[in-house]
Amino acid sequence: MRIIFMGTPDFAVPALQKLYDIGADIPLVVTNPDRRAGRGKKFQPCAVKQLALDLGLSVVSPERIRDNLDFKEQLEQEDPDFIVVAAYGKILPQSILEIPGHGCINIHASLLPKYRGAAPIQRAVLAGEKISGVSIMYMSEGMDEGDIIAQRAVNIEGKSSYDLFDEFSVLGAELLVECLPLLFRGEPGSPLDIRPQNHAEASYAPMISKDEASMDWSRTAAQLQAHVLGMYSRPTASTLLNGELLKVHRARAAGPTEGSPGTVVEILEEGIGVACGDGRILLLELVQAPGRRAMTAAEFLRGRSIEIGELLG
Repeated sequence: MRIIFMGTPDFAVPALQKLYDIGADIPLVVTNPDRRAGRGKKFQPCAVKQLALDLGLSVVSPERIRDNLDFKEQLEQEDPDFIVVAAYGKILPQSILEIPGHGCINIHASLLPKYRGAAPIQRAVLAGEKISGVSIMYMSEGMDEGDIIAQRAVNIEGKSSYDLFDEFSVLGAELLVECLPLLFRGEPGSPLDIRPQNHAEASYAPMISKDEASMDWSRTAAQLQAHVLGMYSRPTASTLLNGELLKVHRARAAGPTEGSPGTVVEILEEGIGVACGDGRILLLELVQAPGRRAMTAAEFLRGRSIEIGELLG
């Protein structure tokens, strides 16, 4: 199989590594251009580019791909069987989708047609979903609208979006390399389950903004627990304590309370109990004050005084 790989962040790294490990012919890797990062703001390669260079693969990083005739010709000259895309970061025009002999294949981190878009993992966690997974799909011009090739579901209850990024990147890579040889040879069989998406059941997962990090104490304890899990580790759920931002890295729903939403009702070694809109408590277990590291509730309470009845938010 001759495969052009297109991807950029850490999420795409296991897929490229798996393709290399099974002996796929990878004449070209396409990534986003180097960006400034770190304290020195020096240009640094993305995770996929760094892996490709380590593996001795050719890499190109065009600023734009739409109406870029030189780039299109370069892809055509490589005569790929597949173009495989994993979190590349750019939408492929029809002119590129038509290049590979066996199609453009995408790894998407949701059970399509649910959570199409840029942030499927975080949106599923924020919504309190118990089950999610990965989809291998044919690409089309519509955003994540192509036919499903295969899917694998997992239980995500109680898991943070941070943990699921790693889990889903490996899961997607494993499912990809199960599917591609069958597609290449035109053979049916598990795990292939090729079918069009039901667009009437589609939901969307727009990019997460920093403005969404703030905790709304009128919501239920379960919703706020999901909020903390979905926002971890970026941008991180937050609330206000005495006018200062308090980031919440870990929290869990606990027992009943008669306190008003946002009120501190318990001060325990294992967590700071805050009343929620449904009459239950959210126990803040791992928190971070401005300019400080993240610390357990017990550590945090040793450094400052919090009283029952204080209001957060």
